[in-house]
Amino acid sequence: MTFLHISLIINIEYKSTVVDFGLVERPWSTERRGISPPFSYSKLLQKGDCMSEKILSVFIDESGDFGPYEIHAPYYLVSMILHNQNIDITENIKVFDAHLSNLGYQHHAIHTGPLIRRESVYSNDLVEERKRLFNALFNFARRLDFQYSCIKVKKSECPDVITMTSKVSKALADVLRSNEDFWNSFDKVIIYYDNGQIELTKILTSVFSTLYTHVEFRKVKPVDYKLFQIADLICTMELLAEKAETNSFSRSEMEFFDNIRDFKKNYLKHLKKKSL
Repeated sequence: MTFLHISLIINIEYKSTVVDFGLVERPWSTERRGISPPFSYSKLLQKGDCMSEKILSVFIDESGDFGPYEIHAPYYLVSMILHNQNIDITENIKVFDAHLSNLGYQHHAIHTGPLIRRESVYSNDLVEERKRLFNALFNFARRLDFQYSCIKVKKSECPDVITMTSKVSKALADVLRSNEDFWNSFDKVIIYYDNGQIELTKILTSVFSTLYTHVEFRKVKPVDYKLFQIADLICTMELLAEKAETNSFSRSEMEFFDNIRDFKKNYLKHLKKKSL
């Protein structure tokens, strides 16, 4: 992970003002696509004035798809990780990266669902190894200062794509309206999404652009942004929370967490404290 630190010296009427933009995670991962790095300022002010623009980063991930209802995937979820860019997470990221390197996963984007189910790149890893990787991400998230919101839609109530689109759009708008003071406390909102699903991309653009004028959209790669990996974690944990209520953990999920009680006590309870 690479970071950029910029100090800007401004001379106004023989008086010097130093402006520190702090540390920003992987700024040129979006700059390569012709978009400015994820920091900005609205104007330069005279000495004694505050010039820091308050920016909210929103990292979005989804679980499920817009296809027909299937018994093994009854929900469609959208998670949003909300991070105030004024809160520096540089040291947290450095510690997490070092931990991943020690585990043999340098520059790796953790995908929580496959990790728990022993799928994809984790198919040859023992449960103890997968737990260590999961706990590294979980403890990283637990120590960070962020909030989250997670939308859940029952696919059994969506007979077609139009109904599904309507329900997801309404759920997203409800989250924004019910926390209006929170969203309006920021000068700018930057939405980070990998554009993995065109249906969700259109919903995000439509709802956010309709309700707010200070919104910017950026396409990201999960490996470049740790908070995007936390969005993936939240999706998986919220889905498991629903399965826990119906006592329907799969065999691999039960093996990974031992039992539903431990899942709720050791993991879910701590993440729920960060819910918006």
